[in-house]
Amino acid sequence: MSAAVKKSVRILANIRLEEGIYDMLLEAGKMAEAAKPGQFISLYCKREGRLLPRPISICETDKEKGRIRLVYRVAGKGTKEFSELRAGDEIECIGPLGNGFALEGARALIIGGGIGIPPLLELAKQLKCDKKIILGYRDVTFLDKDFEGFGEVYIAAEDGSAGIKGNVMDVVKAYDFPADIIYACGPAPMLKAVKEYAESRNIKAQLSLEERMACGIGACLACVCRSVETDHHLNVRSKRVCKEGPVFYADEIIL
Repeated sequence: MSAAVKKSVRILANIRLEEGIYDMLLEAGKMAEAAKPGQFISLYCKREGRLLPRPISICETDKEKGRIRLVYRVAGKGTKEFSELRAGDEIECIGPLGNGFALEGARALIIGGGIGIPPLLELAKQLKCDKKIILGYRDVTFLDKDFEGFGEVYIAAEDGSAGIKGNVMDVVKAYDFPADIIYACGPAPMLKAVKEYAESRNIKAQLSLEERMACGIGACLACVCRSVETDHHLNVRSKRVCKEGPVFYADEIIL
């Protein structure tokens, strides 16, 4: 794939799914054709003083129509600005960026927590194997219906409002699913628990890290994580989440 370039794209829809959660559809052309599960795009704000782009994981792609779907949480001034955009507005972005998931395995566990759930939808669509999908929420659920049809869906909610009361690992341990690969995206404590579980069962795991990014292209070194081996680019035991990641094999990184 050629280097990603900054371009202006048209917003086809931008709707509120739940409190603070928005669903944006972009007319992205070749950007959608090149995108892989687990990658992200960076969106640029229009208002002065917000120079850095905001990275948002790709939820779904429609390669035939050239569309990219983003499901994001309002977490600051930048994403608040995005939530106020409407169909027909233009927004500048760059992508697809980062290292996505490698499709492998015959029996997969797909584990998502909170806003780490959206990047797993395109993965669930493209992964052609036996799949168990475990989605974790604090309270309000979103996107769970979108996963149905791509695998068996199990839900955990911390407040007990849906599925099992607890977290995703409570579901995994309760059912003891057989698997030869785990894909996971979510907050750091969840990923650490998934890594430990995978290691204890000798299961390969791919983890998508949620780190704060600045440039999004590996230049500023703001989003590094600890790595097992020395990185040849940095000459230190770390990796750039935006460049070498956001997806890593669990045995590559230290959480």
